[in-house]
Amino acid sequence: MNDHARPTFPSDEQLVAYLDDQLDSEQRTRIDAAILEDPTLNLRLQWLARSSLPFKEAYDELGRQAPVDRLQSMLDTLPSPERPAMNRRWFLAAAAGLVVSSVVADRLFLGWQLSQQKNNWRALVAEYMSLYVPQTLDHLPTDEAAQRVQLRTIDARLGLNLVPAQLALPRSEFKRAQILEYDGVAIAQITYLDPAHGPMALCVTRSNSGSRHFAQERRYGMNIVYWADMQHAWMLIGHNPVAELEDMAKLLRGRLSA
Repeated sequence: MNDHARPTFPSDEQLVAYLDDQLDSEQRTRIDAAILEDPTLNLRLQWLARSSLPFKEAYDELGRQAPVDRLQSMLDTLPSPERPAMNRRWFLAAAAGLVVSSVVADRLFLGWQLSQQKNNWRALVAEYMSLYVPQTLDHLPTDEAAQRVQLRTIDARLGLNLVPAQLALPRSEFKRAQILEYDGVAIAQITYLDPAHGPMALCVTRSNSGSRHFAQERRYGMNIVYWADMQHAWMLIGHNPVAELEDMAKLLRGRLSA
C-alpha cells in the first residue's frame, strides 16, 4: 500500500463520534477496519468508552468560563439545520475552538480529572491498566535485545539506567517497556504477564517529594504497592495478592537502588 492509500489514524473526536453513533456508514466501516488492524486503537476506544470523566461538571465549567455571547452569536449565524447538537462530539470541537479565547480543553477533560485527583498519577495508570487482558501481552516478543532498546527510551526520558536483569521477576515474564505521557509528564510502563494473575506493570515517573517507604492501595480491582526514592516515584500494579506484590516491590527496589 502506498502512502496516499494508507488510512489515517482516527482522532479522539472521531472515536467519540463513533461511540455516540454520529458517523455515517462509510466512516464507521473505516474505523471498524482500523480497530481490527490496530490493537492500540482498540485499547484507546475502550478507554474512551469506559472513561469516568465528569462531562456534566465539564459542561458547567465551560458555561461559567466560556465567552457565551460570542459563541451564541457564532451559532446564530448558521442556518438552523446546520447548528450542531449538544453532544460530546460538539463539545470536543467547541472546546478546541475556544482555546484562542483562553478556554483550554485539557482543563475540561483529563486535566480537569487530574486536578481533582490531586495529581494522583497512580489513578491514571490504574485506569489504563484496567483495560489489559492476557491477550494484550501474550503475543509480544520477549528477546533481551528488544527490551534493551525499549529501556534506553525510558532512560533518556527519566534519567534512569535500567537493564533487563534488574527488572526480572520470579514467574512473571517481562513483556514490554514503553513511555506514556500525560500533560507533558512522562510515565514509564514496564509490563509483565503473570501466568496466574495476568497483566502486571512496574511504572515510574519523576518525583521530587522525597523518599517514601512502601504503601498500598486498591484501584479498579487491582492491588498497588508504591514507593519513592529521591528522584522518582514507583508503583507495581496487578491482580496479584498484596503480599506477593510487596515481595516483588522489595526485590525491585533493592536492585534499582544498588
